[in-house]
Amino acid sequence: MNALKNPRLLGTFAVVVLIGAAPAVFAGENYAMRVITVGMCAAIAVYGLNIILGFTGQLSLAQGGFFGIGAYGVGLLTTDYDWSFWSAFFVSVIGTAVIGYLCGLIALRTKDEYFAIFTMAIGFIIFLVISRWEAVTHAHSGVNNVKFPEGAGIVDFSSPIAMFYLVFLVLLICIYITHAIRRSSVGRTLLTIRTSEDLADAIGVRVGFSKQLAFAASAVFGGIGGGLYATVVGFIGPDAASIDKTFEFLMFILVGGMGTVAGPLLGSMIVTFLFELFQDFQAYRFIVLGPIIVALVIFAPRGIIGYLGEFIDRRNRRRRLAGMRRSPKETGPDGRSAAPTAETMTESGAGTTSEETK
Repeated sequence: MNALKNPRLLGTFAVVVLIGAAPAVFAGENYAMRVITVGMCAAIAVYGLNIILGFTGQLSLAQGGFFGIGAYGVGLLTTDYDWSFWSAFFVSVIGTAVIGYLCGLIALRTKDEYFAIFTMAIGFIIFLVISRWEAVTHAHSGVNNVKFPEGAGIVDFSSPIAMFYLVFLVLLICIYITHAIRRSSVGRTLLTIRTSEDLADAIGVRVGFSKQLAFAASAVFGGIGGGLYATVVGFIGPDAASIDKTFEFLMFILVGGMGTVAGPLLGSMIVTFLFELFQDFQAYRFIVLGPIIVALVIFAPRGIIGYLGEFIDRRNRRRRLAGMRRSPKETGPDGRSAAPTAETMTESGAGTTSEETK
């Protein structure tokens, strides 16, 4: 019940319910369902970026590369080697995790802008391998006819609605993991690192190990999103691992809100639909969206969810102050104001217990 009183959790719940109701709204409109499902695949990868950037404060520009590894892993194993989707998916996710962990061992030896540049180089190397190694990846020819997941005769995942609910279920798991991390001691450790690595090190936090885990988790989320994306669209090309894909993810998280639970989902869905609206102007879409992003960074640096959270906090503070001013004063037998008791102080909000302070 306490969770339901939290406006931020209620906001996350509202966004999830709205997206979950999409099949009822867009029943029979396969294109709209496909756009929403693709947006959810991107949101899964953005939740990974949220762990390394929003929680830990490390700007990783390799997320598009990990997304591409997951997509090509599923695509190549199901088409060239005739694997089932599920076996290809799990192997691709595990492979992405291993590659992400190994890359993190080197990348996390750098800091700040050097870390960002190094991870961008990692992403670019992954893109070059995918776009040039024609004997394995088919280069710019891409991978066609990626298999749908096997439904064991119970579910037909070639149906857009069935595919929607599969991705939606995985997205819910990612949202829960993000929420659990944020509320756990691990999340508090990552937030401490984001605030100050020196402070975190001084209080005994294993900074290097924690950042390594966050980077690997980010890569895993990217691989999961990429693997699902491959089966949703059925065709993948080198663009799935490009640097542009990384900056799209970065745009999603900036619009929605870094370090929040609902931000990656909201930002991914909003910007995905804006991209679809401007699909006839693909080369110029960033000219239109660029000023919007700049305005958000200036006036709402924590994104839409962060701005709404601050607005709710300010409104609640004003209500508490107004309630304190309107509360009647207790009077003694002689008509004078009596000294405030612990009960009246608690009711008026003038006093706080140690638990509230914590």
